[in-house]
Amino acid sequence: MSEIQTMDADWLEFHPDPKVPDFKLPEGAVDAHCHVFGPSPEFPFAPERKYTPCNAGKDQLYALRDHLGFARNVIVQATCHGKDNSAMVDACRTAGDLARGIASVGAEITEAEIAEMDAAGVRGVRFNFVKRLVDSTPQEVFLTIADKIKAFGWHIVVYFEAQDLEELEPFLKKLPTTLVVDHMGRPDVTKGVDHPDFQRFIRLMEENETIWSKVTCPERLTKAGPPYDDVVPYPAAIVDRFPDRVLWGTDWPHPNMKSHMPDDGALVDFIPRIAPAPEQQQKLLVDNPMRLYWA
Repeated sequence: MSEIQTMDADWLEFHPDPKVPDFKLPEGAVDAHCHVFGPSPEFPFAPERKYTPCNAGKDQLYALRDHLGFARNVIVQATCHGKDNSAMVDACRTAGDLARGIASVGAEITEAEIAEMDAAGVRGVRFNFVKRLVDSTPQEVFLTIADKIKAFGWHIVVYFEAQDLEELEPFLKKLPTTLVVDHMGRPDVTKGVDHPDFQRFIRLMEENETIWSKVTCPERLTKAGPPYDDVVPYPAAIVDRFPDRVLWGTDWPHPNMKSHMPDDGALVDFIPRIAPAPEQQQKLLVDNPMRLYWA
């Protein structure tokens, strides 16, 4: 059995007692971006990881799902587990049809391995371009992976920061599947929605109907802190312009948060601030994720 891996000294553990949200989620709502960490030693963290988190396994995730009022989860492979998708796949299998997964794989992945994960509920792969979290990967590797997964109808989740979009944009347009951008490409919320960086992202979505966005993580983008007033205009603009191509998720258990740990119930209460109309909420939380992950 693997040894217990001690979390980083400055790691903030997830909120121990989140509030019951005031906002009532629509029936069938999906938490479309969350993670599982371990628990180790059952699911050890990868030797090449950039951080060692707290243990936050499937049982705690599904207890949170029920507490907040969600019906389903989409579990995104965490970088602390590298390309060992065992914890994520196990969580999907445990939940049956109530969970889907996003994997992290290498160019060596085989058709048989993809088929096995597909049977467990995996529906896509994640390409991470955030340099502080992962080492650089040649674009040819990503293109090889994309060619292998497209036959299964999988899509690609991409994670990058706003200042890198101009350089990445030509490559993103080469990818042959639906793309889902994590956290709106992490805009700098001190610059305003009219800044060229954010407008470049809006233009990317306008010009490419296969590109979706997760309007997630106000706690990660804010400079002002809760209740995240400075973040509201960004996801609100995307929901308003692209109501059929947006997703929302908690990001539980909130990796690499350094300033504060959000209350997940308060995050749910943030939703009507960015999607005020009931029809927007229905698309954001039910119709869009069901079409992408369960159709």
